[in-house]
Amino acid sequence: MNTTAANFEDATNATEEPIVSVESLSVSLGGSTVLSDVSCTIDRGRVVGVIGPNGAGKTTLLRAINGTGPIDDGEITVAGRSVSRCGATEMARLVGSVPQSTLLSFSFTVREIVEMGRHPHISRFGAMDHDDVRAVEAALETTETSQFADRQITAVSGGERQRVLVARALAQETPLLVLDEPTASLDINHATRTLSLVRELASEERTVIAAIHDLDLAARYCDELLLVASGDVIAQGSPAEVLGEDAIEAAFETSVAIPTDPVTATQRVVPLSSVPSNECEQTVHIVGHGGLARDVIVSAAESGITGSIGILSKTDSAVDTATAHGFETITTSPLSPPSEQCRSDLVRACDKADHVIAVQPLDETNRELLSSVTVDSDRWWQVEQTDEIRSVIFAIVDNKDARINSY
Repeated sequence: MNTTAANFEDATNATEEPIVSVESLSVSLGGSTVLSDVSCTIDRGRVVGVIGPNGAGKTTLLRAINGTGPIDDGEITVAGRSVSRCGATEMARLVGSVPQSTLLSFSFTVREIVEMGRHPHISRFGAMDHDDVRAVEAALETTETSQFADRQITAVSGGERQRVLVARALAQETPLLVLDEPTASLDINHATRTLSLVRELASEERTVIAAIHDLDLAARYCDELLLVASGDVIAQGSPAEVLGEDAIEAAFETSVAIPTDPVTATQRVVPLSSVPSNECEQTVHIVGHGGLARDVIVSAAESGITGSIGILSKTDSAVDTATAHGFETITTSPLSPPSEQCRSDLVRACDKADHVIAVQPLDETNRELLSSVTVDSDRWWQVEQTDEIRSVIFAIVDNKDARINSY
């Protein structure tokens, strides 16, 4: 018999308050402070990704929210209920959890695993009723696991096992789902399928919180992000608001570029190589466009070389790469001839730079403009294919005369 109390349903169905409220939370583990005075709220019906470097406290925060982890100080409420005052059964009616590890060594069938999600709603000596069977079947169907419901859990793949654990949590019919690194051990196919499913699960009746290590996937599938670092939530908001270069670099202690993915129209976080300690003092101006010019920019930046590129179209793929690496750009509108200002900027850039690299094939405009620019032979380099780039960059860094071709 289902024993969910009416007053419990009233609390979980309330919509006036956030589904989760964390106030001044502090947690220590093994004598070390993991979270310190953390406060945040999470609204209903959202997919919220918890991101941050390893050891930042993401899992500790999730365990505090679902009531399975210790807290030193602070208050957490889920659906208006104080987590510290809830027993295990009541918490299991509030929060469905999917752990990071999918290891299940007992020979239960998939259906039996999912049925375990109904335990919080069944009395100690009770049996599953119609509502319980309905919840289990709905969970199996939603997660596309019904086709192997009678197989042993030990006989399904890692990706399938992850969906089974999501189905078990769904069967609990809780207002909140908490997933800890649901894609950590999955290949790209199962990772995207899992997060697509998570995306579909959010509704007015259900909120999803997931720790996600892949920042690109977090940006793609989450409505909101919590950035956890140094024992605190240092940023919260939409992916566009949270995934800023300053915040990500501060949290992960590495340089990044954050362009917009042209396919998904969401942010991508691209780690950049650290500039060598013996930073090169050489500067370059690159004349070229497209993929080969991008490769030259990346190789130069990795060697500590700075500079500029142009003239090229504002829509050229090398523009974003140049901007990400701090290179100045000289651009013109697509299908438009360069202005006199652009022409003057190109001449000044070539005069200013220690070296000029021409990336072949040059378009007619740049070829014409370069014919009127005076560049000493020891400053002039030409790249026609990818395997020439590193040799040119190394020669510039070492200040050696090892040019591949002369223009």
